[in-house]
Parts: sequence; C-alpha cells; structure tokens
Amino acid sequence: MTVFRTLFLLCVFGAMSTCAFAANTTQNMKTKPPAMSVPLTAEDVFRLYYNRTWIWKDGAGYFAAKGREFKAWSGEGTGSYGTGRWFVTDQGKLCFRATWYAKTGHALAVTCFSHRKRGNIVFQKREPGGDWYPFKTTPANADDEYGKIKPGDYALAGYNRMRIKLSQSK
Repeated sequence: MTVFRTLFLLCVFGAMSTCAFAANTTQNMKTKPPAMSVPLTAEDVFRLYYNRTWIWKDGAGYFAAKGREFKAWSGEGTGSYGTGRWFVTDQGKLCFRATWYAKTGHALAVTCFSHRKRGNIVFQKREPGGDWYPFKTTPANADDEYGKIKPGDYALAGYNRMRIKLSQSK
C-alpha cells in the first residue's frame, strides 16, 4: 500500500469515526468521569446495544446478539463499510473490532466507548480521548444520543449497497 493510500485511509476512517460517532456537541462535555458515577456492568452495556442499530448522520452500525457480529457502513467521503465483532467489559466499555473497506483498500480498527451511570443518567465517552456526555436519560430526553439506537438491523441494506458500490469501483 502506498503512503498516499495509507494516509487517505487514515483520514477517511478518522473522519468517519468523528462524524459517525460524534455526540451532540451542545451537550455538557466533561473530560473527567462524572462525579459520583460508576461504570456500567458488562450486562448493562450488552442490553444497551444487542440486536440494535446505532444510526449515524451518514451511516449505521448493527450490534447483532448472535456471535456478537458487528456490521456498519458510512457514506462519508467515497464511503466505507466494516465487519467484525463487538464486545463489552465489566468496566462499562463497548468495543468493536472491525475491518473497514474503502475504495483505496482496507484497515483493521478497534473503537471503544466507556459508559458510566449516575442516578438516571448514563454517560458515554469515546476512548481514549473523547469527552463525557449524557448518553441516555430516564425518562428519555429528545436529544439523547441513545435515541439514535434502534431495535433491529437498519444497517444491512446500507452495508450491502456500500459493499456493491465499492466492489464496482475497482
């Protein structure tokens, strides 16, 4: 792979991750864990995501319960799609390890989000350098990021379209 292709892939995946997973920037951001908060258990994190699709600005990612399969796509730039597995930890972390395919090639990436709870608010932070923000509240707020997580697989159609589009552009 040429240096240009490598740099391009890094830019595409960086832009895609930033756009696709960015929380509402008007939310209250913090760099330290929220005071008096505790990490979610692995079971709590699993319940937030299993058999659900996280719908992004220009794409989506599906967290299947069966085999913990992860499939996603993004239309940012020339587009990309990813496939891999997702897992959770007892420290409140959701991670997915996926190979992302783009017009210029493919690359493996691991993406993680930490989750903590205080009262009726679940906070989330992209690892390693993200900021904490309110992710899910009970009762739900209209601007909760969790409102973009829907039961079922809403990523497969876009995933297949992107896979076909990129295979035809070679």
